[in-house]
Amino acid sequence: MSEKWQQVDSYIVDKLVGSDDTLDAILQNNARAGLPAHDVAPNQGKLLALFAQMVGAKRILEIGTLGAYSTVWLARALPEGGEVVTLEADQHHAQVARQNIELAGLQSRIRLHQGPALDTLPALIGSGPFDMIFIDADKPNNPHYLQWALKLSRPGTLIIGDNVVRDGEVVNPASDDDRVQGVRSFFDLIAEEPRLSATALQTVGSKGWDGFLLARVL
Repeated sequence: MSEKWQQVDSYIVDKLVGSDDTLDAILQNNARAGLPAHDVAPNQGKLLALFAQMVGAKRILEIGTLGAYSTVWLARALPEGGEVVTLEADQHHAQVARQNIELAGLQSRIRLHQGPALDTLPALIGSGPFDMIFIDADKPNNPHYLQWALKLSRPGTLIIGDNVVRDGEVVNPASDDDRVQGVRSFFDLIAEEPRLSATALQTVGSKGWDGFLLARVL
């Protein structure tokens, strides 16, 4: 990771995002509990919140909670009565996330389901569409998550896929990394899906070289 990338992210956070004691404490709790440092960066968290506000989201689905850092960013962006439904496969991660959600005082806005997302997603059918869906879990299952996102969306729903550049490996069709192949299949399905209008951006910063995908349901 370039030191300059880190410096620029720090500059952006200092100027436009600012510090937040609760969010800082969540990251500290995650590190203390041994969770992998896969949380979005603060400026990325703010971007997610802005996306939610731009589309007027009242219901958000998050696939991949980890320690609930991004979950809190999303929940704070919701209007009164809004809800984030977040799915986490790992029991330990979910336990830490629940503690962090309580720390943030957002229990009334966040509903966390623990268990494999592909087991949980069918139970969400019939509960109404989501306005925004954030996919940030195990990449090999991204194609399956996309199929469920389409079932749980409406025209205008914004679907965001995180970590889609993989240090540039996304362009390598011969990669033996199942995460890369999952992302490539994710791109293929979106490119072929007439119900979606999409683009993706590569990013550099405190999280290295990666990127995210944006798709709007037509």
